[in-house]
Amino acid sequence: MADLKEGGIVKKGHEEGLKMAVSILEEYGLPLGLLPLADVIEVGFVKSSGYMWILQTKKVEHNFKMIKKLVSYDAEITGYVEKKRIKKLKGVKAKELMLWPPVNDISVDDPPTGKIQFKSLAGITKTFPEGAFAAGQ
Repeated sequence: MADLKEGGIVKKGHEEGLKMAVSILEEYGLPLGLLPLADVIEVGFVKSSGYMWILQTKKVEHNFKMIKKLVSYDAEITGYVEKKRIKKLKGVKAKELMLWPPVNDISVDDPPTGKIQFKSLAGITKTFPEGAFAAGQ
């Protein structure tokens, strides 16, 4: 794992980590409320590869009210951030009926349509309004 993190910028603690996570989402054109984090230990980002990692003290479940979707964020979340997309995402699951399929790809439509897509390894793709993931949702 250490090799993936080489050359990365690391912020420790909840406030600094959250600030960095939000600034990465902003810089890459992703909704700012996409990662509702709690008790952040560390956030790291390697600009050259887009590799990002987030460590929290515990798993967090967040209900996105606008779309009535419960999403689970593990204590460790990793993925590769690029313009309007997070790929090879690990540590995020969205409740689908009785199942929790892992979400491994998130992308915002480009050119913008106001839509965001979530794909799971199981081949399930869901599209939602981007506003559902705005900061504070």
